[in-house]
Amino acid sequence: MSAEIEAGSFGTAYKGSSLETVVHGVAEQRQIFKGADHAFLWKPKLRIPDIYEDRENQLAFGRMLEACRCCTGEAPLLSAVQAFADRKVKGMGPAAANLLYFLHPTLMPPFNTAIVRGYNELTGSKVKLGSWDEYLSMRRGILTINERFRDLLSNDLGAIAGLLFDIGAGRYPAPPRPGVPEAGLLQWRAELTRARDEARIDKAIVAAEREDLTHAEVQGWLRDLGLALGFDVWIASNDRGRSYGGGRLADGCLSVLPEALTSLAAADAVRLIDVLWLEGGQVSAAFEVEHSTSIYSGIVRMLDLALSGESAALQALYLVAPDKREEDVRAQLVRPAFSRVADLHVRYLPYSELDQHRNAIARFGRGLHPIEQLARRLS
Repeated sequence: MSAEIEAGSFGTAYKGSSLETVVHGVAEQRQIFKGADHAFLWKPKLRIPDIYEDRENQLAFGRMLEACRCCTGEAPLLSAVQAFADRKVKGMGPAAANLLYFLHPTLMPPFNTAIVRGYNELTGSKVKLGSWDEYLSMRRGILTINERFRDLLSNDLGAIAGLLFDIGAGRYPAPPRPGVPEAGLLQWRAELTRARDEARIDKAIVAAEREDLTHAEVQGWLRDLGLALGFDVWIASNDRGRSYGGGRLADGCLSVLPEALTSLAAADAVRLIDVLWLEGGQVSAAFEVEHSTSIYSGIVRMLDLALSGESAALQALYLVAPDKREEDVRAQLVRPAFSRVADLHVRYLPYSELDQHRNAIARFGRGLHPIEQLARRLS
């Protein structure tokens, strides 16, 4: 994106831009980023945010992001942010901090209305929206709180941001500040207990648990197909312990990746691909199951694998998703930012086709690639 800005090819609209691709990739990760793209949408009557019509502002924005992408410490990061903040670009406030958080998750907290409201309720502060100075002040306060309660939180500022979001969104009450009478503390504890009890039966949580189960189930289908066809199978490192079929999802699968893959520059990303079929230590097929999670991140992992030198996998990359997500998947695959996807032949595989044919696929001979058979049917 910053390269496009420097080259003057970024364009004058948010829709269809590489910025939209990046922001959607951020927003799809967690609920707290929902609506993150609102700040970047062009408001024609207000002429904001002024990074589309003003070339100098656009360059400053791109260079700020590029400087933050490349820097390795707090001082140069804050220097780059402050230089951009000093320009006072109309309509371009600290919403961009959500992009900076994904570049530096231990140094830059996310930012939105609920997080600010939660911070104010927790600390008694009066931080206002829309100001970089206010954001940077809140950042210092968040880092202080995070350091004090590190054993309950995380180096990743997404943890405390999630806490502030929940408080600001009214999901949990903020704890009373020092000096509150005992009765006030008891009332807060009662409210917190009630909120926790309600959360246990929250429909969103129940739905998320069902989605995780479905995601694991589809991974299990792909695992069983791969094993039946004689492939070695790798299950994503963060899913290996999930329950499936009376055991673990990783049962019967590789416990470590072959050295040819662990030596790749993108090895960490490859380990997180949902399912890999391997033969002779090389990838024969790769699958990303996108039940409800970010389609963007799945494509990025596929690209990391294919562009790292694993040429054998170039013709067998599959995004596996519910039928209702077909439009979303295809929309991501044709984004300009993913122009290499067309060269790599990443394909969409709907659940219905996989479910309908999986029993028959398991009986195919070794010489017939099962997903190629599905691809022929789909075409």
